[in-house]
Amino acid sequence: MTRRLALALCAVLATPADAQSPLTSLQRMTCADAMALVKAKGSILFGPGGGPAERLVRDRGQCNLTEIADLRFVPTRDNPECPIGYRCREPEFGDWDW
Repeated sequence: MTRRLALALCAVLATPADAQSPLTSLQRMTCADAMALVKAKGSILFGPGGGPAERLVRDRGQCNLTEIADLRFVPTRDNPECPIGYRCREPEFGDWDW
């Protein structure tokens, strides 16, 4: 684990859960550090713009058997569209290649 990632992780973990904003925490991190955080933890909860929290995962293996994984982009300090990880979701009719 890099020193910067360790410091960012300590800052996130040291903040009380009710005062912690996942979006703000990710916006302060570099894209590489945010991707490394998801990879190291396996999954994180992310609250985009005050909306409902969503779970971001490192790979399809973190999803339920019936779910698919969509690549998720979030803003970070150095990249407005950082490919941080995946979002698990149930497939819809249009997702199938007929």
